[in-house]
Amino acid sequence: MKKGKVYLVGAGPGDPGLLTLKGKELLEQAEVVIYDYLANEEFLDFAPPEAERIYVGKKGGDHTMSQEEINALLVEKGRDHFVVRLKGGDPFVFGRGGEEAQVLVAAGIPFQVVPGVTAAIAAPAYAGIPLSHRDYAASMAFITGHERGDKAESKIAWDKLATGIGTLVFFMGVKNLPEICKNLIAHGRSEETPVAVIRWGTTPEQQTVIGTLRDIAEKVVQANLKPPAITVVGDVVRLRDELNWFEGRPLFGRRIVVTRAREQASEFKTILAELGAHCIEFPTIAIEPPPSWEPLDTAVNHLPTYDWVIFTSVNGANFFWQRLKERGKGHIFPPSLKVCGEERSWL
Repeated sequence: MKKGKVYLVGAGPGDPGLLTLKGKELLEQAEVVIYDYLANEEFLDFAPPEAERIYVGKKGGDHTMSQEEINALLVEKGRDHFVVRLKGGDPFVFGRGGEEAQVLVAAGIPFQVVPGVTAAIAAPAYAGIPLSHRDYAASMAFITGHERGDKAESKIAWDKLATGIGTLVFFMGVKNLPEICKNLIAHGRSEETPVAVIRWGTTPEQQTVIGTLRDIAEKVVQANLKPPAITVVGDVVRLRDELNWFEGRPLFGRRIVVTRAREQASEFKTILAELGAHCIEFPTIAIEPPPSWEPLDTAVNHLPTYDWVIFTSVNGANFFWQRLKERGKGHIFPPSLKVCGEERSWL
């Protein structure tokens, strides 16, 4: 009898290039992909066309499914299918991966965990903020900025965190940012401690607001910065002005529609993305063979009578050379024939 399996895969913080090779390999084999709000939807293209894709995203005030319903879905699909549970960041870093793994264990369904690049590290790095630095911080901590609402007591030891850790990274803390700052100051952290709040880190939509524990909450409101965001507290934030490599690229913040044929868009899109652009593929043309090869075949048969061959596009050159090879006539191209145009594409 067929036995299913569930892979809890970290999708990373958003930049498609930060998905692990193992995660991509599993997506290519998936029968079912169950994915979150923070998982980059571009990764769904790696899954086979016939794979079932199920969105279970959750964000503030808008839950497609409750956690209990997601757990039940994992058990249902995991009994008989190859399931990839695609989670933003790392499954075991504030991703409820541990809870989902416990449910699978209880149901007797085998599982594996594929770690991902957590936003706690990636978002600050893309904002030019190293979490550790010999001159600024020798310790760090990751803290939830949004504890469970059904728990009366906080699990955060504010008295120890405030002065005992060099760099603090808060997840999901935009709504509670005033309270976070208040608690840190009350327990001994200087109100002049630098703070960075980074929204949609590692993506073209990345937005960073800089302040101090005294004024960062007000600055975030003024910038109308919304979740999802990572908050970094500590002296390492001072390095941003010097190390801000990602947001300083020439096309950062620009949205560019790439209208080239799909098979030719990838290389151009990669170049634009490297310069910081947010690229949207929207092909407005398609490159296809002509309805009849007769005019080209006739011209090919008379190649020795021509002085010049002129190509007006790389596509024309590619089809021309491909046709010569298909007809076994590549050898008849006269050495004396002059070429104008996209010569590199076929020689």
